[in-house]
Amino acid sequence: MAGFTTDDLRAAATKIAAHVQGVADELNAADGQLGDGDLGITVSKGWAEIASAADGLPDDVGMAFLDCAKAFQKVSSSSYGTLTATAFMAAAKASKGRTEVPFAEIPALVAAARDAMMTRGKADLGDKTVLDALDAVAQATEGKEDPATLLAAARDAITQALDTFRPQENRVGRARMFGERSKGLDDPGMLALARVAEGL
Repeated sequence: MAGFTTDDLRAAATKIAAHVQGVADELNAADGQLGDGDLGITVSKGWAEIASAADGLPDDVGMAFLDCAKAFQKVSSSSYGTLTATAFMAAAKASKGRTEVPFAEIPALVAAARDAMMTRGKADLGDKTVLDALDAVAQATEGKEDPATLLAAARDAITQALDTFRPQENRVGRARMFGERSKGLDDPGMLALARVAEGL
């Protein structure tokens, strides 16, 4: 297969929704150490909503991503929900009008999502957030176009980002209030991205 289609998005949404439902408690617990403790609920409800809308997603990949953004935002008005919707909207803008997006463009879509989330969330790389994991994915997948190779590189990159930032202090969002106590803990947003990648 030469490119990513809405059928791929439908299949991915179903797999991710099932997986994150099973790790919701883990994500809530991780978030409870540095935040509100509801990240698992946010992530599982958001992906469940996308999965339930999957059959009705349009063949235009960009419009399908836009529908995903609306679905996620509908059930989660939290900051993470808003950032996830922002990522989908960035991907939508980059792929609008096409029924197939070359797999070689996936790194650029990830980078576009990262940049849009940075602007919306007013965070920088190095702050120990999901942005650092997305940046790692964008870099690790650059130049790759085989789906299995892309996914393997993405998962490895997220794992490495978690390992790199775990000893560091969170510097943005609610987690920054924990200061030194955030050292040694996984950033919940990064962990959520890791679990989404596992779902694929």
